[in-house]
Amino acid sequence: MAAGTASILRFTAMLLATLLLGMPAAWAGLALWYQAPGGQLKGAIVLLWSAFTLGVLLTLWQGRAGLAFLIFALAFGVLLLWWRSIAPTNERLWADDVAKITNGTIDGNRVTLQNVRNFDWRSDSDYTQRWETRSYDLDKLNSVDMIMSYWDGWAIAHMLISFGFDDGQHVAFSVEVRRRKNAIYSELGGFFKRDGLSIIAADERDVIRVRTNIRGEDDYLYRIRMPLQAMRSLFLGYVEQADRLVDTPRFYNTLTVNCTMLVYHMMKRIVGYLPWSYRLLFTGYLPAYVYRVGGLDQRFTLEELRTLGRITDRARQSDRSDSFSADIRKGIPVIEPADLPAGAVSAQ
Repeated sequence: MAAGTASILRFTAMLLATLLLGMPAAWAGLALWYQAPGGQLKGAIVLLWSAFTLGVLLTLWQGRAGLAFLIFALAFGVLLLWWRSIAPTNERLWADDVAKITNGTIDGNRVTLQNVRNFDWRSDSDYTQRWETRSYDLDKLNSVDMIMSYWDGWAIAHMLISFGFDDGQHVAFSVEVRRRKNAIYSELGGFFKRDGLSIIAADERDVIRVRTNIRGEDDYLYRIRMPLQAMRSLFLGYVEQADRLVDTPRFYNTLTVNCTMLVYHMMKRIVGYLPWSYRLLFTGYLPAYVYRVGGLDQRFTLEELRTLGRITDRARQSDRSDSFSADIRKGIPVIEPADLPAGAVSAQ
């Protein structure tokens, strides 16, 4: 083997070894940044870890790969033990809009929800807090709507699932990042146990209006084709998940435990097989996924449903009206009970 070829191979091997050490080291640095004690101590800890990582890499490039990997493995193992010891909790000072978690009691066909959010929003920082107790008759459940709220291009959106009843009531469930008071949402922090997970049932005039009228987001409502029994099961699934969080808190995760994945796993339990798709990760494209598996009104194209379902302007015009839920649905074709599938949503 020529000396030049051998030199290239050694250099390539060193680069690969550097990546093998550098990638977990970078993850550990971010984990320390988001979870180490705050203030100057946090900065000192991250700086110390960075210096340690640099020392390990220098040892590697000095030709002592075995020693470098041994030292790093020991330190990283200790850090993983610390990471596993970080447990979710409900005992923190939370932001007002996620201060409480919805929970429910079931008595036959009637479900009573405690902590239904019904804030009166004047701005993101000026609002009247209202947490209410409301009851719903599952025998009157007749519709499920998916609301997509876009704030950062077409790939990223927040999903709400809203249930409608014969008596005109609507209640929307939202899987929320449970932020500490005065904390700002961080997508990157969502990978590092930064925030808790919360499920909130809310009045549509709260949870939709705050997005369209206060935060300037762009919202779209899609009526879901779902058997009535599946609607009921999904509603109870939300209640079950919310109740579980009261007793067993969980961390929010940007990728695996978010507003889309939680609903996806609930629906799999209800309807059986649902195909995997990248659209489940890029939540803004979720309507295309739901349309493909037959979950949206097949009488229209997806683009037509999107045009008909844009509720942003109607929400802004309705604002605080008592008829907010009816106003935002004007012009969106209704799926009659006779047109609902008799069985589970089928994958096509």
